[in-house]
Amino acid sequence: MQRKESKGFVELEWVCPNCESRNKGSKKTCENCGAPQPENVKFQRAADEKIVTDANAVAAAKAGADIHCGFCGTRNPATAKTCSQCGGDLAEGKKRQAGQLMQAAPTPPKVVSCTNCGFENPGTERVCKQCGAPLPRAATPEPKPAPVQAAASPAVKTQSKKVNWLLFGGIGAFLVVCCIALFALFLIPSKSLQGTVTDVYWQTSVPVQEVQAVNYSNERGSPPSDAYNVSCHTESQEICEDKTVDQGNGYAEVVRECHNEDTQYCSYTVDEWQTIQTYDLNGSDLYPQYQQPTIYNGQRLGATSETYTVTFSTSEGTETYSPDSETEFQQFQIGSTWTIKLNALGSVVGVER
Repeated sequence: MQRKESKGFVELEWVCPNCESRNKGSKKTCENCGAPQPENVKFQRAADEKIVTDANAVAAAKAGADIHCGFCGTRNPATAKTCSQCGGDLAEGKKRQAGQLMQAAPTPPKVVSCTNCGFENPGTERVCKQCGAPLPRAATPEPKPAPVQAAASPAVKTQSKKVNWLLFGGIGAFLVVCCIALFALFLIPSKSLQGTVTDVYWQTSVPVQEVQAVNYSNERGSPPSDAYNVSCHTESQEICEDKTVDQGNGYAEVVRECHNEDTQYCSYTVDEWQTIQTYDLNGSDLYPQYQQPTIYNGQRLGATSETYTVTFSTSEGTETYSPDSETEFQQFQIGSTWTIKLNALGSVVGVER
């Protein structure tokens, strides 16, 4: 079951398309140049948003979406009947959109320099503390077609893309170099030695298995179909998420939505093949053998395993090598001479005659 709880309202902001100033959401005209907020200019979340506590602001946030006059476009509160600018009947107006989820505001820079006087302001400020001039935006919204001053814009965009390309290209080149270095370090031979086989060794293992009852405790999800002694319980966890919903009037409501997620945990028993004993053989010749254990009703032989080791004597000491198969292992006759290839770490990476 989903539960919703209002945590209150926060004031949004909007950017004046005339002078690029950032304005509080409650302001219907630009605080810098006086231009009215057009219908198509959307609200944005402020980086320094706080829950509104002023009673009048809360009442304005709850009033509903503002209305743009159908005659002059002026933004009016939802409770108004006639336009505050031209006196027109707001029944002919258009309500602003409301109910949209607001994206989080981008993290503002620590400092914003005023383009008018050069004074450094905190990144959350809208106007310069020294001269009162509007501060440049911390983040630019979706690009709009630039009319006359487009000459500088492409250069800026091109430079930005170039920097990103160089950054990602540099990271990619670094990763490639690292992979090549690791490959060279571990797999590429950097040194060769002549070695004589002085010893060979093999070990084989044959497991014997039988079906046994295996107990599982508090396993997440449903038990297997062949399980028995099943005991399950459900654990419930509350998952909550805060959502910021545009009210269409310069404010947004912060709503906490919570729901319970149930997870089932089960304890049960399953009959499975288990290794009850392993029979090992080993030797120092080139003819590996496998134990042939007696199995009884309800038992089976598991997958066999084997290891091979060849010891070489070289001018720089002893080296060992592990062949991959019995066929390869049987090539290493005692006294035979081989070329041993070592990597940069001194480990054997291959041998050849």
